[in-house]
Amino acid sequence: MKKLITPIFLVLICLQAFAQKDENMRERLRAQEIAFITEQLDLTTEEAQKFWPIYNAHEKEMKILRINSIEKYKRLNIEALQEDKAKEILKEMIAFENEEHRLKTALIHDLSNTIPAKKIILLKKAKMEFKKTVLNEMRKRRKNFKNKKP
Repeated sequence: MKKLITPIFLVLICLQAFAQKDENMRERLRAQEIAFITEQLDLTTEEAQKFWPIYNAHEKEMKILRINSIEKYKRLNIEALQEDKAKEILKEMIAFENEEHRLKTALIHDLSNTIPAKKIILLKKAKMEFKKTVLNEMRKRRKNFKNKKP
């Protein structure tokens, strides 16, 4: 029994370390995104105090929407799908797209009361630029990792 407990304990410690590393990476990425958006929008202190609570609440809602969608469609076996069930799923997909659009529209509406319209447009551009930068960095790291393999 003691021989079994030690490996299990070690595995749990390793899993915790990986989870912690992943969470730290997410937090760093989020901090970089906040700094990037703040810089690109040139938010004043007053604007930032109003902007970030609205933006963060929106991002939280979008994350929940995406996670629910991904979980739902991850389990789909498309090959075994009957036509009537496929039509039902298409309706759900359209509902997801509509909800995503509603959330984006609500964000724009809420932000229009706190920052100028030009900065709202800059927000869209800044988010795209940040994603592009992150993806390019990931590609570069993946390429370097592949080149280092023996």
